[in-house]
Amino acid sequence: MLKIDSHQHFWRFDPVRDAWIDDNMRAIQRDFLPEDLKTELDKQSIDGCIAVQSDQSEADNAFLIELASMHPFIKGIVGWVDLQAENIDETLQFYSQYKVMRGFRHVLQGESNRALMLEPAFKRGIGLLKKFGFTYDLLIFRDQLFYSSELCASFPEQSFVLDHIAKPEIQNGAKDDWVPGIKELAKNQNVYCKVSGMVTEADWQNWKNEDFYPYLDVIFDSFGIERLMFGSDWPVCNVAGGYSAATDMVKSYVSQFSADQQALFWGGNAARFYAID
Repeated sequence: MLKIDSHQHFWRFDPVRDAWIDDNMRAIQRDFLPEDLKTELDKQSIDGCIAVQSDQSEADNAFLIELASMHPFIKGIVGWVDLQAENIDETLQFYSQYKVMRGFRHVLQGESNRALMLEPAFKRGIGLLKKFGFTYDLLIFRDQLFYSSELCASFPEQSFVLDHIAKPEIQNGAKDDWVPGIKELAKNQNVYCKVSGMVTEADWQNWKNEDFYPYLDVIFDSFGIERLMFGSDWPVCNVAGGYSAATDMVKSYVSQFSADQQALFWGGNAARFYAID
């Protein structure tokens, strides 16, 4: 069974476009390309990855498609489209010609309208994804968990996956306002969850493995290991320890599961969700 990193990014750094990478994140204020990632994957015996958009533009889609054409270990792409556009059907039809394009996401966490995903135009776009076999990644903060659950319940045949466990405040040990939303979202059997993006929500310089276990307990109890997948969030994880540190933390937790269950977590579930051969 393939081992797959279900969530990472590539970019050629642009300080204007990538203004979210501020001076506190100097470690990632540079280009990150496939040859950089391949070194990290090989160290962890990971066979391939899912490249996720880092810029909300179709130019970024073209960039990722080009990289995937040259690097077979890029098994799939999660791109961006304007789901609210009138011509969204035609846009999705265009991207369906690229087998490597597996799904899309929008940076919902940054929207002033916290319930944007429930607007009619947005839901219209979501409703067209299954027609073309596309998945949808939910990039949200914890205050949007209940809105997201309502969205996912509205489209029970559509495959969704939660990115970064909705970014709880791990640094502060806070989770009371996050747990109910996770449990509600996980009731939707069409929703998976990426165990990703956790180290950057902790104390970047001083976290220890045990800081994450209370959150992982909730995630594994709510979704079950059959709907969970590993993601590094590389290169963003480099600001808080790096690829190996983030991966080893997760390994320490999932070691309690059987070999078959671990195989699902480390690749089987991602392969099923993103329809990777």
